[in-house]
Amino acid sequence: MTSTVPPAQVLPDAEAATYAEWFACLSEPNRVRLLHTVAIAPGGISVGALTETLGISQSTCSHHVRKLADVGFLLLHKEGASTRVTVNQACCVGLPHAADAVMGLLAPRPCCPADVPEDVTVRALEPRDWPAVRRIYAEGIATGIATFETTVPNRASLEAKWLLGHRWVAEVDGEVAGWTALGPVSTRECYSGVAESSIYVTERRRGRGVGKALIRQQVVAADAAGLWTLQTAIFTENRASIALHHSAGYRIVGVRERIAQLHGTWHDTVVIERRADTVTDPVTS
Repeated sequence: MTSTVPPAQVLPDAEAATYAEWFACLSEPNRVRLLHTVAIAPGGISVGALTETLGISQSTCSHHVRKLADVGFLLLHKEGASTRVTVNQACCVGLPHAADAVMGLLAPRPCCPADVPEDVTVRALEPRDWPAVRRIYAEGIATGIATFETTVPNRASLEAKWLLGHRWVAEVDGEVAGWTALGPVSTRECYSGVAESSIYVTERRRGRGVGKALIRQQVVAADAAGLWTLQTAIFTENRASIALHHSAGYRIVGVRERIAQLHGTWHDTVVIERRADTVTDPVTS
């Protein structure tokens, strides 16, 4: 059996042609170097200075500048006998958007994992679960790639920062095997539908679908509650967590380099988010 892509998800011809033109323009290494040089020059740079910086002839530099300007990457400003070149700021958004569109990152993403094990039960966190929740949190800290925390927060602090109705535990054979919770990212009303995600699975139950069951419940409940964005930051080394979040419709929106230290070592984190498919606009009177 072969799989097909719904026609509505296929990249339109016009967009494909535009993106192909952009990428073709950047297929010449000197143009990439030239565009980079202009982008990092405050207030732009003259064609003469570009020629000297890149070590190419005036005619070659002018040719590449014109090609980049023709597709909209550069803007040209005459200043007397010289030409000043600046980056078209729209391309700073347009080019990454094109790459995301071509690679399918803007296509509809899955709601949540479908292959959840039948023997994993997810339910609301209850007071009796707190010892297990904190124990599993400690196991996550011990991996060195789950959190920048070095000690387990106390129950009071976790209860204070987690949203009611979005605290879940997973059970296997009657034992708490993992948990997930959402916390608000801000007290401002405009961010009331944005929440920070945390998911932890006990060491001896990892790799058997507990995380899938938890994240499924997390996103289904969040969608039902009208939360429009879920986000989290994951250590770049934590590939399993990144893959788990991808399975629930999260996408990478950036990398924060050397964002913080853990035990004297700098770490990068991947910023990842999930946007709800249906977002209700606020009612205005």
